[in-house]
Amino acid sequence: MTLSLPERSMPALVVSRPLTHRVLYTLLSVSALAPSALVPSALAAQEGNRETAFTWSGSVPTGGTLFIKNVNGGVQVERSSNGRVEVMGEKRWRRGDPEMVRIEQKKSGDNIVICALYNEGATCDESGIKSERRMRWNDRNDVSVRFVVKVPEGTRVDLATVNGGIEVRDVTTAVRATTVNGSISARSAGGPVYAKTVNGSISVSMGSLARAEELQYETVNGSITLEMPASFGAELELSTVNGRVSTDFPITVSGTLSSRRLRGTVGDGRTRVRASTVNGSVTLRKGS
Repeated sequence: MTLSLPERSMPALVVSRPLTHRVLYTLLSVSALAPSALVPSALAAQEGNRETAFTWSGSVPTGGTLFIKNVNGGVQVERSSNGRVEVMGEKRWRRGDPEMVRIEQKKSGDNIVICALYNEGATCDESGIKSERRMRWNDRNDVSVRFVVKVPEGTRVDLATVNGGIEVRDVTTAVRATTVNGSISARSAGGPVYAKTVNGSISVSMGSLARAEELQYETVNGSITLEMPASFGAELELSTVNGRVSTDFPITVSGTLSSRRLRGTVGDGRTRVRASTVNGSVTLRKGS
């Protein structure tokens, strides 16, 4: 059963600087990058300089997580074919000094943390990048870092950047992805998958919700598409301001039926799922 509710017209609302990210917009460039996209060779010269600045190969202990923390640039993750974790960091710039950016890797308990750091005194751990100095980008410092990551079956990943997209494909376990300026596309044969952005769309597919008690998907300027397993059961709260909400699953609706807000239960309702946007639609699809 497909529930697709009619859309009513409403004046467009564009949010360029969400209050919840005011600090990030103050400290960081707001020009969105799309490093995860493949650049045609004809445009390569316009993109400037590149160098492979970091490589690491190893393993994440059972029960641990691979953390990638970036600021200016995207992250691409795919499945490893040799049973090892492999991480490559590529610096890109036109006018900046690549030596101003360093990439560090460290072990923290059962976790592996890899970070791109833009200030001399900056540090990083599982919770993010910390610096007492303000991070600034200008015409003389446009360095970005693009991470390409390969993970074997069962390796959990936690990915965060500010200016850049995140793409995850063919992994088999939990994924957490967060950015500010960029879209998120994540596919896991396992799960669960969590995703948040501000300026960009979210597309998520997962084979299982595992034991997740709550899944949350948020953006401001972009649509949200969620593909859930056929056995999916959840309490749903889907909402948009300028767009519509639709679902492939039969839903027991709670409250008033609306084209822009849907609350209800699918199946046994064992997981809580929230998805919200301002400018875009929210679509819930049934997977295999």
